[in-house]
Amino acid sequence: MKSLVLLTLLALLTLGLCRRAADGSTGTRDSPSSEAFVSRRASAEVVRRQKRNYGYDSSVYGAPRDPLEAKREVCELNPDCDELADQIGFQEAYRRYYGLV
Repeated sequence: MKSLVLLTLLALLTLGLCRRAADGSTGTRDSPSSEAFVSRRASAEVVRRQKRNYGYDSSVYGAPRDPLEAKREVCELNPDCDELADQIGFQEAYRRYYGLV
């Protein structure tokens, strides 16, 4: 029983060494595992790009860019206000239904 386990372990070790030799990788810096890492220059570029777009992206803050956009959405949900907005304009329709803009 012990010899069978030993023989199996040796076979697996031999198979692993053969695959490593066939791939040509010797565990140096050019191994496939080093592809998971990014250079400092590339990572700095990603951070710079994110900082540059941080203040201008409306999804970051969750607020619409247009100050009247929230009111426009409220008016669109009310069918009467939406229809009146098509006829006389959004601001006037919102004022008639919900008060001052």
